[in-house]
Amino acid sequence: MKPIPFNNRYADLGENFYARITPAPVSNPALVIFNQALAEELGLADTCLASSDGAAILAGNRVPEGAAPLAMAYAGHQFGHFNPQLGDGRALLLGQIGRPDGTLADLHLKGSGRTLFSRGGDGRSALGPVLREYLVSEAMAKLGVPTTRALAAVSTGEQVARQELLPGAVITRIASSFVRVGTFEHFSSKSDLDAVTKLADYVIGHNYPDCRGAPQPYRAWFEAIIDRQAALIAQWMQLGFIHGVMNTDNMSIAGETIDYGPCAFMDHYTHDQVYSSIDHHGRYAYNNQPNIGLWNLTRLAESILPLLAETTEDAVEAAQAALGEYAGLYQGYWLNGMRAKTGLDIRLDEDKALINDLFDVMAENQADFTLTFYYLSRLAIDSTDQDESLRALFNDLGQIDHWLDQWRSRLKKENSDAEGRQARMQATNPVYIPRNHQIEAAIRAAEDQDDFTVFHDLHAVLQTPYERQPNKDVYMWPPEPDEVVQQTFCGT
Repeated sequence: MKPIPFNNRYADLGENFYARITPAPVSNPALVIFNQALAEELGLADTCLASSDGAAILAGNRVPEGAAPLAMAYAGHQFGHFNPQLGDGRALLLGQIGRPDGTLADLHLKGSGRTLFSRGGDGRSALGPVLREYLVSEAMAKLGVPTTRALAAVSTGEQVARQELLPGAVITRIASSFVRVGTFEHFSSKSDLDAVTKLADYVIGHNYPDCRGAPQPYRAWFEAIIDRQAALIAQWMQLGFIHGVMNTDNMSIAGETIDYGPCAFMDHYTHDQVYSSIDHHGRYAYNNQPNIGLWNLTRLAESILPLLAETTEDAVEAAQAALGEYAGLYQGYWLNGMRAKTGLDIRLDEDKALINDLFDVMAENQADFTLTFYYLSRLAIDSTDQDESLRALFNDLGQIDHWLDQWRSRLKKENSDAEGRQARMQATNPVYIPRNHQIEAAIRAAEDQDDFTVFHDLHAVLQTPYERQPNKDVYMWPPEPDEVVQQTFCGT
């Protein structure tokens, strides 16, 4: 077996960036799932992770050679209120690994025990949140959304105390970076410009190397972060995904979806849908996500302001100019994505109103988000013969019929053939998403009956979300009334 190719550059930043930590061993680690395809992509398939020692390493019972485990320090705005001292309270960066393409990836254990930043918590994860994160993060990857990845899930043979005793687990995550907006806030709040600069240089070299040659590298880097975040949130919105807790400590500086806590994909569409049990006032509701993205980026701008220009006045002007581009970038990404979902190739000014009208009709009828767009991708421009599956999602047939008339009129202005249009729509409108009630069923079977078949079956379907699979239609359907999940939880 080859050693894991560790290359721990984050540890070289200095000990004010983290706390050295050794993961706390568990009594009986057992592998639930190992992501063989991801391991091969990362060059880890022939390492000790895939050996008989793999479960022990992935649970934190054995630290592999070359690892430099540490808990990262960061701060963050949580529901709009600044907390100067957060950090990895139940996770650790095991180390960084060199990918075959020469880039680095962060190898992260979550649920591996207490750290300096645990703030009274037990540092552990329950099995349910681990299964949720594994399912949703890997589904997001297959849907084409930038995300942290799940390499493995391991049960611990121990229980953790939440509202009740629950089986414990550890998830191994991969990311381009686990640096967050809150990491910069941590050092900015201490007026530690040297650390802010060192961290910025690290992130540029690690995640934004093209910015190093720009005339003003820090400005180019900040603009690139804004662009990535606008594109990411647009993708969330196009899939009906609600992150649930968009605190600045949960916003990746690399533009990846990170920290799958009380997240959810919408079933029946509502503009201001909230699932998170801790989001009492809807701050992170579905339709607020784009604005929260800008709010978080503004906090980043405040943290790196001295890097943007020599004088405060010039730096503020540069930050405001960059932030002023966010709305246009987001609207562009969102509208282009929604054009693809609705089969519109050429760009016309009327498109935004047409798409927004569809969302209004969906909201008034509580139509299923995913099925609305999936069935739309099956329709012909010159025939209503296949309309019934879509119409069945709506109570007011007059509303959806009127919209479909407008949509077909718009399609007649396109130059593409029907077969090509449908193929493009079906490549952007998934058949399957990780629906809340199906995730809950997988968790209940695993936690209550030690049965992981429901989890594995759901995970297998989500590997090809854009293809309708034989005998898998049950995974398409929204929940029955008694299956509806009203709230999702962080797991802490």
